[in-house]
Amino acid sequence: MNTETLKEQKVTVATTERISGCEAIVRCLLEEGVDTIYGYPGGAIMPVYDELYKYRGQLHHVLTRHEQGAAHAAQGYARISGKVGVAMATSGPGATNLITGIADAQIDSTPMVCITGQVASHLLGSDAFQETDIIGISTPVTKWNHQVTRAEDIPEVLAKAFYIARSGRPGPVLIDITKDAQFEKFDFKYKKCTGIRSYTPIPKMDLEKVKAAAELINSAKKPMIVWGQGVILGQAEEEFKAVVEKSGVPSAWTILGASAIPTDHPLNVGMVGMHGNYAPNKLTNECDVLIAIGMRFDDRVTGNLATYAKQAKVIHFEIDPAEVDKNVKTDIAVLGNAKETLAALLPLLDQKNHEQWHDEFKKLHVVEFEKVIKKDLYPTKEGLTMGEVLKEINEQSKGDAAIVSDVGQHQMIACRYAKFNKSKSNITSGGLGTMGFALPAAIGAKMAAPEREVVAIIGDGGFQMTIQELGTIFQQRLPVKIVVLNNEFLGMVRQWQQLFFDKRYASTEMINPDFVSIAKGYYIEAKKVTKREGLKDAVAEMMGSEGPYFLEVCVEKEDNVFPMIPTGASVSDVRLS
Repeated sequence: MNTETLKEQKVTVATTERISGCEAIVRCLLEEGVDTIYGYPGGAIMPVYDELYKYRGQLHHVLTRHEQGAAHAAQGYARISGKVGVAMATSGPGATNLITGIADAQIDSTPMVCITGQVASHLLGSDAFQETDIIGISTPVTKWNHQVTRAEDIPEVLAKAFYIARSGRPGPVLIDITKDAQFEKFDFKYKKCTGIRSYTPIPKMDLEKVKAAAELINSAKKPMIVWGQGVILGQAEEEFKAVVEKSGVPSAWTILGASAIPTDHPLNVGMVGMHGNYAPNKLTNECDVLIAIGMRFDDRVTGNLATYAKQAKVIHFEIDPAEVDKNVKTDIAVLGNAKETLAALLPLLDQKNHEQWHDEFKKLHVVEFEKVIKKDLYPTKEGLTMGEVLKEINEQSKGDAAIVSDVGQHQMIACRYAKFNKSKSNITSGGLGTMGFALPAAIGAKMAAPEREVVAIIGDGGFQMTIQELGTIFQQRLPVKIVVLNNEFLGMVRQWQQLFFDKRYASTEMINPDFVSIAKGYYIEAKKVTKREGLKDAVAEMMGSEGPYFLEVCVEKEDNVFPMIPTGASVSDVRLS
């Protein structure tokens, strides 16, 4: 009897320890399997950094050069790995500098936990030094946030944070911890969160809705699939591929859905949206059944909602009930994780090929190739095009690279022309359109997947928004490949000024510094290409480099990205020039 009591006491001692709140934070991160944190220290978070120093053999902290860079790096880490990215900052300006990255993660459904320090609890509301109401500021752009003022609450709150961030439709969570809570001692015990009352991350699948969807798909003469990132987030790539191949339905993707199936898959008909491919955009308004899978009918995809797919029956496979009927009225909504719902759909589908319907896509692709693609990828004019740079990267990476693009013309070119063989290969800022995203996101992506080639495609405008993260690449010795497509303009804004504002180029021309010298100042190998003859060898040198490499390619100053659907126009009104 006494022996059993001693054993019970030993178990209690092993699972409960008296430690400080700041050590508890680090221990919670380790319990959740975190191996990398991106952040920037400061007064209100300094106790945690002191503990990180003690645990540096188990937890790698990456000092970014700006807190926004930390948030984007955590995003890149999460997007390529599927794990929760973690960012950390101090109070006040440190916390507010995270907000753009948090907002980006919210709209793009990226799992992320941000931990911020806060002034001591007795100073809250007193306008103390570096005090900001980060809970109030971050509420509209987080999936959940919470302020901790007692050390004993840290384990439960952080357990909930990771559960909420990764479950259901993922998203960012911010936890704000006062400095006195970081110092306070308590009896530490950690238990992972497996559920929260009133929070249902994955709605229950209705098999009758799945059967109804299958019947509609089987009876369709001109069905079309548009898939989004939900396929990737749900780890449903295999199920999705099986559904596409059995049903024979032409399938198009949103920019965040790219790479769920290989680019060269015969049933992959290209990208939808403002700068998407001609055929899937045009034929959206000719299909008889539109099957949306893990996408949210964003305005850049639909164009004018009053004319979007009005002739079609709409089936929506979606994990978030709030997205159903939000923008486009559906005939059948199938709620649930795409992996589960598509697996249930597969055996109910008839084997079909829709050969004549596919021919319609092929005919329109020929039109786009002659009027747009050929000029982008095989130019005869003197100046370099962004498209031919992507073509060269494709040829040398053989479609195995992860492409991390910034925001602007180069982003649309990268999304249109990059070749992908593997899932989680297209990492970009979709919904928020954050310039400056790519460089720090590439850092996170490379650290999460060191075995993969990571190539950042950036414009000269966006590059200068987070250019300081070259210092992080240098300090961490990360072999990230950086390509700046320099047209000496804020290219996308200039394109709109040309087309819709009578060429009044107001504040869009860039007078740029010597990017190559800046990269070399960070001890990064660098080269500049201005002529077509030097492009192939320069890309080969970059891809063959074992360390980080910076390549500036000077492209035509006033080139435009087509096709294009003007804002407010119908997807049928696709401009090819």
